[in-house]
Amino acid sequence: MSKKLVIHTFIDAFGYEIYRHYPCFLKGIVTNSKPLKSVLGFTNTCLPSILSGQYPQEHKQASLFFHSDDSPFKWMKPLSFLPGFFNRFRVRNILSKIVKKLHNYTGYFQLYSIPFDKLGYFDFTEKKDYFVPGAPFNTIFDYCVQNNIDYHCSNWRKSESENLKAIKQDIKEEKVNFAWLYLPSLDGTMHTHGTTSDTTRARVAYLDKELRAVYEEALEHYDEVSFYVFSDHGMYDVTTGYDLISDIEALDLEYGKDYVAMYDSTMARFWFKNETAREKITKALSLVKEGSILDDDDLKRVKTYFEDGRFGELFFLMDPKVMINPSYFGKNLIKGMHGYHPDAKGSNAAILSNKKIDDSILSITDIRKTMEQELAG
Repeated sequence: MSKKLVIHTFIDAFGYEIYRHYPCFLKGIVTNSKPLKSVLGFTNTCLPSILSGQYPQEHKQASLFFHSDDSPFKWMKPLSFLPGFFNRFRVRNILSKIVKKLHNYTGYFQLYSIPFDKLGYFDFTEKKDYFVPGAPFNTIFDYCVQNNIDYHCSNWRKSESENLKAIKQDIKEEKVNFAWLYLPSLDGTMHTHGTTSDTTRARVAYLDKELRAVYEEALEHYDEVSFYVFSDHGMYDVTTGYDLISDIEALDLEYGKDYVAMYDSTMARFWFKNETAREKITKALSLVKEGSILDDDDLKRVKTYFEDGRFGELFFLMDPKVMINPSYFGKNLIKGMHGYHPDAKGSNAAILSNKKIDDSILSITDIRKTMEQELAG
């Protein structure tokens, strides 16, 4: 029986429009490519959609933070009285590791710039590692275990160089039939430098070189190699920021008493304690030309509607290229951002392969289908 290896490589933020900027990427290996519709949200929402084949309202990982009266972070409110030093990124990063350990979270956890006096209104979604069997939703790794498929999965906590070395070693030992390779660095590069900078070009060239090496190694040890490269979303070059928080704070409403809000980089989500707050905030948002309110029909269409409003009773989404600045996820305007409407062209993810990509593969939720089809073949 011939030996087959299926490799699925995740490159964070390598959207289809980004791929079009770099037509030499994996040229000679990739024979098929197409855009894929992403989902509303960020990588922490997209990855569950890829791994499970489900939309946010099905896998229920629509955002890292959601409003809860039983927040595990209420004890952090006194930290708001500490000097500004404790709001620096490095200090916040250390605090995030401490909080993660205290609460026994095994998934990704980061406090970002969420004010300490606001954290007590929220709970956290990614409490468990998505990349091991037994996540809160069924993943491709559960499928592999259930079907006795030997697999390799990159350790997202380690560097790209370590993960590239690890997958090559498993390929050399001919241990696996399925491999998930995790390459997140391009996302950070484009956040910092934009989508077409020299630094970004160098990073894409690096990824091209390393993936060619992985593919060539696989060809030496397996009779057949199905090679897929895909992303979770695209990336836009940011042109301006908008101070939405100041707009809301000018409404003579009290946070926690009248409303609760989470200000992501491109999306604001609100929960209301009374109708006056709902009316005032809705009116204020309707006047902001740099974005728009997503009503229930909009959320249902992108399959991110939750009847209980756990992720927000009102969603406000910025237009592409505009950031909420400052936000709870960063205080500075950066050069590249994602998290815009899935219908926006630049939000499209990409899938590339040396195999035919079926016409039914249209969304990032269909990527799992390509994994199962290859493993069953």
